[in-house]
Amino acid sequence: MMKTTKNPRFRHITDAVLKDLEKKIVIISGPRQCGKTTLAKNLTNSFQYFNYDISEDRSIFLKKTWNRDVDLVIFDELHKMPKWKSWLKGIYDSDEENPNILVTGSAKLDTFKKVGESLAGRHFYFRLHPFDIKELSQTKINLSPDTIMDRLMNVSGYPEPFLTNDMREYKRWRQSHIDLILRQDLIDIQVIRDIRTMELLIELLRSKVGSPLSINSLANDLQKDHKTIQRWLDLLEEVYIIFKISPYSKDIARSVKKEPKYYFYDTAYVNGDESIKLENLVACSLLKESHYQQDVHGKSYTLNFLKVKRGREIDFLLKSNDIENKSIMIEVKLSDDEPAPNFKLFGDQVKNVEMIQLVKNLKRDKSNAYGVKIKKASEWLAEIKLD
Repeated sequence: MMKTTKNPRFRHITDAVLKDLEKKIVIISGPRQCGKTTLAKNLTNSFQYFNYDISEDRSIFLKKTWNRDVDLVIFDELHKMPKWKSWLKGIYDSDEENPNILVTGSAKLDTFKKVGESLAGRHFYFRLHPFDIKELSQTKINLSPDTIMDRLMNVSGYPEPFLTNDMREYKRWRQSHIDLILRQDLIDIQVIRDIRTMELLIELLRSKVGSPLSINSLANDLQKDHKTIQRWLDLLEEVYIIFKISPYSKDIARSVKKEPKYYFYDTAYVNGDESIKLENLVACSLLKESHYQQDVHGKSYTLNFLKVKRGREIDFLLKSNDIENKSIMIEVKLSDDEPAPNFKLFGDQVKNVEMIQLVKNLKRDKSNAYGVKIKKASEWLAEIKLD
């Protein structure tokens, strides 16, 4: 077992990563600058770190000349290497003296989950998100859930700007962060000849958070064809700028089945009022928790929203794909502590579901006769529990 360092920046997947490293290759993907490298280097005092973006490190990759006496070898951005899957498989299968192997990447490595036979049975996969209220509440950061929530909405949950907590520094960090992704990470995935229009697409998305998105409308605005806009949206998901939430239609009469909603991993980047930022923050927290449950515990959840053709909707449905586990239906409000009437409509159609209205400015928790629970948003998000 590796001897771990005692570092205060403990991340919520650390214990699971340490446990799995003793058995197989561990792969961690997540947004650029969300803390993957820091997590990896703090797992043990005995490690070597190599980044495929660095030319000197690429030579070591190719010659396989790292130190076999350390506890851990970290390969960063390995997916940029041609035929990296076969290369990594060969290391795992043939090098008996090899230390534990950790691979990290800032592109959305669903590509790792599509590796076919190359790494089948040889790896565990984790997704690291920026900070959220639950993760920070479990550390010794000594901030209240309300304070954490406000900071997430103002300077994001990315470690550097969150810990600095300076709006001017956040804005400078954000600009360089987006530039790096668009001009480095994106190009590694696919050639984009019109980065300026891609930037304009991001600007448009910032003001459309929480609303069903018409790709045809975006195509008209940007004077691009429908397929190009869809491809760009998929690429922005690949590099962890945005994520998509689709409408849930199974068992829902007259449900809307198209036009998904998009949210940003960086809540502070959203161009909207406090209620829109709050909705984005809740979306980030729910997605992060569903990924944690799947990556660490093997429990499968799907994050959707509910909407019928006559316009009535509920913000989120965290749907359990396991019969024995409850699903959670969530409506997000800034100050309204009266249960949303749409709970009754959808609650009658979704089986084994808990109904919760999260309110930012709430004096006390309560519930109604139909079973809707009104909860203070920051406190509930600090202790999300999925059965």
